Amino acid sequence: MSEPLAILDASGQPAHILIVDDDDRIRELLKRYLAKGGARVSAAADAEAARRLLASFEFDVLILDVTMPREDGFSLAASIRKTSHVPIILLTALGNHEDKVKGFSLGVDDYVPKPFEPEELAMRINAILRRAYNRRARPLEAAAFGPYAFNLQRGELTKDGATIKLTESETSLLKVLALKSGDPISREELARKTGAGLERSVDVQVTRLRRKIETDPRAPVYLQTVRGVGYRLALD
Repeated sequence: MSEPLAILDASGQPAHILIVDDDDRIRELLKRYLAKGGARVSAAADAEAARRLLASFEFDVLILDVTMPREDGFSLAASIRKTSHVPIILLTALGNHEDKVKGFSLGVDDYVPKPFEPEELAMRINAILRRAYNRRARPLEAAAFGPYAFNLQRGELTKDGATIKLTESETSLLKVLALKSGDPISREELARKTGAGLERSVDVQVTRLRRKIETDPRAPVYLQTVRGVGYRLALD
């Protein structure tokens, strides 16, 4: 095996990686290899253990095996994507086209078939880390969702080119949600960042904004409620 590649994000910081695989040998091999490259590595043998780690720590990249007992990697990835945009690599012996399409349709970032070389996986991790860092470093100027475009600099919302009038509070709410890049944000944080003061005031503004951007405000497509967390804006 070649010397491990350095696993650092584009800012030069050690990446924190979660490996989820029921194969003890593969899990330990990757854990040792990536750790030698400077990464912080956590490991789980199944989806249940992975969820406990995800609830306690923040990770830069997740490596999920597809063929695990009880709950497979597809299901775990789909669940994670409901609340997070953390980069996901699927690791699997199922190398056919249909499985790749399914994985990418769930929003995973890469797909590595077994058997594989740890060096190749490390290179793919580094590429994902660079892309993620560049997205964070580049200031967001506009956000798109469905037929809508929101210019964060001007605070202007348009639908198919036509301007939609927003109040100052609605503009502030939309800006905070857009800057989260689709990740959920708590009602408490929204209240603080928008100056609403009370979480109840955030709920009122969400209701008013939904009336302007949703076909059916009672079944929102774009400004979604994340149960137990708060709200998220489903960006394209």
